[in-house]
Parts: sequence; C-alpha cells; structure tokens
Amino acid sequence: MAFHLIDIQNWSRREFYEHFIHEVACSYSTTVHLDITCLKEYKLYPSMLWLLTKTVNELPQFRTALTEDGLGFYDDMHPSYTIFNKENKNFSGIWITFDPDYHVFLSSYQADTVKYASSTQFSPKPNRPPNSFDVSMVPWFSFSSFHINVHNQVNYLLPIFTLGKYFDDNEKRILPLAIQVHHAVCDGYHVGKFIELLQDQIHQFPQ
Repeated sequence: MAFHLIDIQNWSRREFYEHFIHEVACSYSTTVHLDITCLKEYKLYPSMLWLLTKTVNELPQFRTALTEDGLGFYDDMHPSYTIFNKENKNFSGIWITFDPDYHVFLSSYQADTVKYASSTQFSPKPNRPPNSFDVSMVPWFSFSSFHINVHNQVNYLLPIFTLGKYFDDNEKRILPLAIQVHHAVCDGYHVGKFIELLQDQIHQFPQ
C-alpha cells in the first residue's frame, strides 16, 4: 500500500477543496439504477464488491483521503463490507483484499463468509487496512433514494456504497446503488464518470 501526499499549494483543485472542507463542508449522495442483467448467473454480492473496487481503483477521486500525514490518495483500495447473521438478525463488518482476478477474489470471499457468517461481533476480522472503503447491502427492499448521515466526520473523504434489492423490469434486472462522496474531492462529474465506468465493467463481466 502506498499513500501519495498531495501538494495542496500547487494542486489545481485547491480552491474547491478548501471551500468544501472548511467553508461549506458537505458530502452528498445519489442513487442510480444499474442494469445487472448479465450478472444473473453469478452470485450478486461478491460480483458487485469486485466490480465496485475495480472501478474505485481506476479513479483517484474515490481513493483520496485525509490522514494524520495529510491529504493524499492511495494506490489501491480494498472493500470493507457487511455480512448478515441469519440467527440473531444482525450484521458484522469485514474486509477483503482485492484481487484483479475475480475467481481468486471470490475464493477469498467464500472463505471469509464461512468463517465470519455466524459472528456476533461488529468487526470480527482484525487489521482492516486504512486503504479500504465501505459497502453494505440491504437485500430486503429496493429504493430510489438512500442517504447515510455521517455526523462529526467532515474530514471523511472516502466513498460509501449501499446496494439494495434488485428488481426485474421487463427483460432487464435492475439494482439500486446509493453512492455517497465528499464534495471536497469528488464533484458530480466524477460521480458520473464512476457510474459510466461501473456500468461498462458490469457489461464486460467476467473479465
């Protein structure tokens, strides 16, 4: 893992960053409906975790963080995600190392699912890396809007993703995806590029 510090004084985004981190500190979210018809034959959650991470790793705006060392961006990111305990109806948050080979990634995901699915802890898997981002899934309902309110965390710049229950629309299968980002590092243009790239990755899956 490498973290590259940004020279804020000479950064082309400096004025925008300082406005949205100091003057009008704000994050924002949007919900999109993805066409996941071509994922019908695959297990949805690990497929989307892999696809989200692959897309995040292609856009530096989604890898930018404010750490104790300063503002910068990670070389790569890994997903931290929730798994549901069917017995006590609660969830745990675990993480997984991203691998560009989906089948290697899937094997690790399946091993962790077996190991942690019955956990009653909030974070049963230790040593979550700092270069990780949050993903959750609420498969019990679909949505057209979903917002996460992160209080007292105006400096949290990494994205947060929430997947909903998919639904069929004529011959297409549609998945709601809520995306939350910080305006200091990520504008609507960047979110638009992320959605476009993610949808392209879905259509090309598996690779």
